[in-house]
Amino acid sequence: MASFIDDIIGKIFPNKKSPIKHRENFTQSHDAEEYTRQWLGSEEGKFLMDLVQKNYHFKTSGMNAAPEVHILNSPYANGFAVSYESPFDPKSFSQLFFAFGQRMLDLGYQKISLDRKIEEINDDVKTTEKQYFKPPMGSVDISKRIDQLYGNVSVEKVSVNEKPSFLKILVTVYSDHLYSKARPFEQFIEDIFEN
Repeated sequence: MASFIDDIIGKIFPNKKSPIKHRENFTQSHDAEEYTRQWLGSEEGKFLMDLVQKNYHFKTSGMNAAPEVHILNSPYANGFAVSYESPFDPKSFSQLFFAFGQRMLDLGYQKISLDRKIEEINDDVKTTEKQYFKPPMGSVDISKRIDQLYGNVSVEKVSVNEKPSFLKILVTVYSDHLYSKARPFEQFIEDIFEN
């Protein structure tokens, strides 16, 4: 009989704690944006961007180097991820995240969103900061196919328990007949790392 009562009480007053899930938009101040531009041109910024580019090319040749780069490949999405390892520190890793966003703006993209998602997974708290970019659509001539450049681009920084884990850049192409064929991903790699 006790199990029947416990079952009823359990249904009325569930004991389950639902995991935390929170999403918010945020902005980077004008001063922070300027700092990112300066950081990109600094010795540290150039060194870290060059290191990631070099390790990307190593990975495509079957070699690993620290910080490790992971290749992401599919028919409609390509990208890479960079592990948080030496010589990164939390500040430089955060700057790299915003620097890749700055490079997208330099390539003519529009920033659609900058958001942060915080979620509890088991006993860990995962924080994902994401910048999302689309090709410019302002002066689209509907009689012609839309130039999608490389496609849509997302730049993510993932932290677990407030410790950086990895950065991910993912390029997703439009397969719709309204859009021109996306430019090659290899060209995207060259352009995003161009000094």
